[in-house]
Amino acid sequence: MLGATYVGTTTAFAAGGADVSPSIYQLMVFVVAIFVGYYVVWSVTPALHTPLMSVTNAISSVIVVGALLAVGVSLVAEGSLLAKIFGFLALAMVSVNIFGGFLVTQRMLGMYKKREPKR
Repeated sequence: MLGATYVGTTTAFAAGGADVSPSIYQLMVFVVAIFVGYYVVWSVTPALHTPLMSVTNAISSVIVVGALLAVGVSLVAEGSLLAKIFGFLALAMVSVNIFGGFLVTQRMLGMYKKREPKR
């Protein structure tokens, strides 16, 4: 009888019978992203590591701009000066992040090019 109750309870949970707190769900996504990111980065060959980081840097910068738009559009529409200031600062920092990432990538890839012999 106890086994039947246990099976019935787990079936209810598996079918979505219990609600999951949004904060627990967000924490789970964060932890899974850490593991996936760790294994993706450490399984890349060293020659491809810098270009991968550069592209990842650019993608994260685009995500930051999208998040700013998602959060700040209503505040900017209301005329909030604070939202405009933070939006400008974030955009400036993201631009430096993108530019710096690609600059470092260009320099690192230049290290792999063959040099011409000196005469």
